[in-house]
Amino acid sequence: MKVLTVVVSLALCVALPASAQMYKWVDANGKVHYSDKPPPSNVKTEKLREPARPVSPPAASEAKGGTANEATKGEAPKDAAKSGPKTTAEQEQAFRKRKADEAKAQEKRAQEETVARDRTENCKRAKAALASLELGGRQTRIDEKGERAFLTDQQISQETARMRQEAAAACN
Repeated sequence: MKVLTVVVSLALCVALPASAQMYKWVDANGKVHYSDKPPPSNVKTEKLREPARPVSPPAASEAKGGTANEATKGEAPKDAAKSGPKTTAEQEQAFRKRKADEAKAQEKRAQEETVARDRTENCKRAKAALASLELGGRQTRIDEKGERAFLTDQQISQETARMRQEAAAACN
């Protein structure tokens, strides 16, 4: 168990400097120095490696449904060629964005299906009411008092005309 603890500690110690910024500079004596700490300000330095960037939340344009590339359309191909392979964090961010886009598209499709289903149902109801009126016979409605009232022939013809308009509107 102690050996495992030592091995894990050693592995962590070796891995930590791998993500740090590295600097190279030449001092006044001509000696080359390599360090993870910045050199004095009066010495010309060369950055050897950029530190690993933390995962940042999506930009404001991405949150609104756009992408970062839309903001800089002309620069996108150049940046893609220079950047090389994506980091794990960038890949994860792209994956999450694709999943969110898929979820939005699926929600939109479900909403459209619900609207279409409602339209079909409304059309069926309007046609059934119209067929009932055109069938003839005595027609009744419930009045304001909650009592059954029989429609006159004139009321039936007005109701039939109204239902034809509703059926035409619902079935378009």
